[in-house]
Amino acid sequence: MARKLILDVDTGTDDAVAIMMAALHPDLELVGVTTVNGNVEVRYCTDNSLRVLDFIGRGDIPVFEGLARPIARPDFPIPRAIKKSTGVHGLELPIPEPTSRKQDRSAVEFLIETYRAATDEITLVPTGPLSNIAAAIALDPKFVERVPEVVLMGGAHHHGNVTPSAEMNIWADPDASASVFAAGFRKLVAVPLDATHEALVSLDDVREMEAMGTPAGTAAARFIGRRIGAYDANQPMKERGAAPVHDALCVAYLVDPSVIETEFLHVAVETQGPLTVGRTVVDTNRRGEGAPNCHFAFHADRAKFVAMMLETLRRTAPAR
Repeated sequence: MARKLILDVDTGTDDAVAIMMAALHPDLELVGVTTVNGNVEVRYCTDNSLRVLDFIGRGDIPVFEGLARPIARPDFPIPRAIKKSTGVHGLELPIPEPTSRKQDRSAVEFLIETYRAATDEITLVPTGPLSNIAAAIALDPKFVERVPEVVLMGGAHHHGNVTPSAEMNIWADPDASASVFAAGFRKLVAVPLDATHEALVSLDDVREMEAMGTPAGTAAARFIGRRIGAYDANQPMKERGAAPVHDALCVAYLVDPSVIETEFLHVAVETQGPLTVGRTVVDTNRRGEGAPNCHFAFHADRAKFVAMMLETLRRTAPAR
């Protein structure tokens, strides 16, 4: 039986690849996509999600628009964050406008109602700021116990990307992030920059995608090619001509958990410090009083990840 999941995304380029992998891999069933303010304003995130699903022939998967701002902070998006993210993502993905439309229900309503009615386990995979998830926790006292596993892209131990201390998704709504890490989910897996920066996708991989002739291969080549150009210009990796595709690594984990290497540790989110707001504080030396609450990924298997990505992008949507 295919593993069911919901993707909660702020669709720019890496979320788009994650959506395609989740929608096309035969071992996964993408139940729905929820969007949240993050890489770009939520209306663009929704539009981009619809574009991707339509382009690969999966417009049957519903998209629900979520929060347009953090749960507490009034100052996001801010020009600095938008400038950094749009260099990697752009506002609108370079594929045709969607023909499908977002659903009438909000993302938070969909999450609460879906998990309340679920008879099968559905993994929750947030790859953007955690505003929708925190809102669902606040509105439904039983939401946490109904979710069997959360696999999120966010955080960093050794380095940040939007600040010296913080990764973008966690920093964008630190209060929501703190709520999610402290909520007590049965299983919480975090895929941070420490892992995604080891799972780089190269220009040679992009050329292979271009040659596939599938909608997903064509789209991914455009998205990841843009990422590589932006990273080379503004945030070069140890290997030039290569970039992380952060969110897709979460989807790969659902198919093959060995694609990342985790440690079960206590993780909390800083919400106050002016220099460290949004930092994921990982108790690697077990010096704090908190019990382990998160399977935090420090490493990733690049070859395994890229091979799975390429194999999935060669697929086309089945006839419906």
